[in-house]
Amino acid sequence: MRRALRLTGVALLAVWVAAPLLPLLVWAFTGRWVYPALVPQDLSVRAWARAADPHQQVIAATGTSLALALATALVATVLGALAARGLVLYRPPAAGLVRLVLLAPVLVPPFALAVGVQEVFVRAGLADQPAGVALVHLVPALPYTVLVLIGGYAGYDLRMEQTARTLGASRYAVLRHVTLPALAPALLAAATLAFLVSWSEYLMTVLVGGGVVTTLPLLLFATAAGSGNQAFTAVLGVLTFVPPVVLFGTTAAIMRRHRAVWAEADPSAGVSGAGRSAGVPGAGPSDDTPGAGPSAAASGSGSFIAGPRSDPSATAPGSSPSATPPGSSPSTTAPGPSPSNTPGIDR
Repeated sequence: MRRALRLTGVALLAVWVAAPLLPLLVWAFTGRWVYPALVPQDLSVRAWARAADPHQQVIAATGTSLALALATALVATVLGALAARGLVLYRPPAAGLVRLVLLAPVLVPPFALAVGVQEVFVRAGLADQPAGVALVHLVPALPYTVLVLIGGYAGYDLRMEQTARTLGASRYAVLRHVTLPALAPALLAAATLAFLVSWSEYLMTVLVGGGVVTTLPLLLFATAAGSGNQAFTAVLGVLTFVPPVVLFGTTAAIMRRHRAVWAEADPSAGVSGAGRSAGVPGAGPSDDTPGAGPSAAASGSGSFIAGPRSDPSATAPGSSPSATPPGSSPSTTAPGPSPSNTPGIDR
């Protein structure tokens, strides 16, 4: 019963979201649709052929939008990760004020923000330039990446990195095999949101770009306002909403497919097992940490070293300190590779 209700709810939600897009899809393949007819009198792909014409700037505008969105997603995700790491893990003074400043573009009305940013970019010589438009797209995109990655770092334990460094892993190895796998879902979600914000940005693009930098939303608005060609406008609308839908669906599929892998990929398991290179390949004794082997890594790492460590001096309750198992010498300790047998790491 619950499954049927859940499927019904999902179906109703899908219909609710897709219903406004159905007329757009119909208009994109319509050659003639005169009132009061309920269905098109003629179907045609002339609007799509017009969109493929290089003189219509549709292809160029689509490429510009993709380039700006990808650049914004990359830079905003990196900056958001750095800001979230500092706010969550290191808790600097006035962290609340820093967080408020980072989230200010979401709180301020967009038009007021765009006018202020435009004035600054004009004086800096960045107006009417693709680089300026890419920078201004970071203003509304960065708060979303910071918010998502703050949630990602909320469950992140910095001791995993410290344990890997104790075992001899370089900073690059820690970043690649510890930090990035642990934050992969949050990074993917943040990059997707930044891409979507940049892709659909209109106001800041038209103010800073000055009409010189033409993106797909700008071309769609200009066509809808002045051409009167509903079929061509519908084609531009389809081209505008299809990439975000495809990206969102791909991101959801990747997360659903790798959810179990990310959940089980505990970086601490890679640095356990007496220094073997499971999660941090090549982790061995550190050059700057004398004697950094399995026993050295165990100190200070807490629960991030899997498996109990044998202590020769530990005795069972009620027995004397000199009591040892039959057939073994008092100096016998738990088996495990010595630091000299642990493979090194290329630095």
